[in-house]
Amino acid sequence: METAGIICEYNPFHLGHAAHIDMTRKALGGDCGVVCVMSGNYVQRGEPAIFNKHARAEMAVRCGADLVVELPSPYALSSAEGFARSSVYILEMLGVCGHLSFGSESGDIGALREAAESIVTTEANEHIKLWLDKGLPYATAQQKAADAVMGEKSDIFKSPNNLLGIEYIKAISTFGFSMRPITVKRVGGDHDGDAGYSASAVRKMLSKGSDFRASTPCAVAKVCDDEISAGRGPVLLKQLELAILARLRAIDDFSELQGATEGLDRRFMRFVESEPTVAAIFEGVKTKRYAMSRLRRMLMCAVLGITANDTMLPPPYIRVLAFNRKGMVLLRAARKKSELPIITKPASVYKLSGRAVSLFCREVSATDFYVLAYRDEKNRSGGQEWRQSPLCLI
Repeated sequence: METAGIICEYNPFHLGHAAHIDMTRKALGGDCGVVCVMSGNYVQRGEPAIFNKHARAEMAVRCGADLVVELPSPYALSSAEGFARSSVYILEMLGVCGHLSFGSESGDIGALREAAESIVTTEANEHIKLWLDKGLPYATAQQKAADAVMGEKSDIFKSPNNLLGIEYIKAISTFGFSMRPITVKRVGGDHDGDAGYSASAVRKMLSKGSDFRASTPCAVAKVCDDEISAGRGPVLLKQLELAILARLRAIDDFSELQGATEGLDRRFMRFVESEPTVAAIFEGVKTKRYAMSRLRRMLMCAVLGITANDTMLPPPYIRVLAFNRKGMVLLRAARKKSELPIITKPASVYKLSGRAVSLFCREVSATDFYVLAYRDEKNRSGGQEWRQSPLCLI
């Protein structure tokens, strides 16, 4: 049986995600296993996920995935390169994924592979450094480098899912992993756009209380409705604002944050001390050089106590969130092949290394903060990470 890994956030799961899983199975065979590594309660754009990770893992398994494992928060809140590398690492270490499948605007794996090879050359790196030294954001510097080394073909870097796919291919190549990348052409609305059934559009509908059901599979709508009825969502950054401000004002040094270079730590300190809202902090800190997603990630890492040291090494364990019958078979195989410990019972983390225990405790704290956004106060209890077992849909 072929098995494909998918790197995802499912924030939330929508019809485009279902199509990706279906097209992956069509490419590799109808009995293809699908393993997802999914961001936990915080996502790469630097915000809390709209629903908690266990609800989103349930959405995935009810809509075609077989096994869902977690990308821990420090890695989910990394740059695109860090996000890609840690996710690829988890899938490879699991030992059961022969392919990595991702959606892209291009749909052409050959073109994406060529782009990944071109952008890591000495010539490209020199161009990137040149433009960074001139004060341009990294993404702009990389695009200019691609323009210089690839000519008209550099347009492939202008689409966000293409960019992530290129990072996945780079990660596989850098580590020398055996997974083979495949891509399917992305369908639906633009990434983070407001049209079609993009995750951003669905989140906007959820935040406004609008009807989102036409953009999601029925099983996802049921999970969303259950979470909303239980007072556990939708979770929005605004609901955590006072808690965020309280934590930020207790910090006296932002220099250890990932990405805190070129005086960004001092800019954060200055505006955290004076501004009354999170939006006002961002308005003060932002410049043309820094993408807003980078600033959001820095702020969220500061709130959660995540430093650059937390992601210096790859993830030390694999935590299971949900699985079905086929996923159980994959999990048994993974236990024999995995090069990392696999966690299903939270208490078992204490049998692992000190670094694994430290990372898991960081996740416990991050979840304790996340649940403060729940509308129903009964669901805000601390220590939920220690009590939550994987969802088994047999």
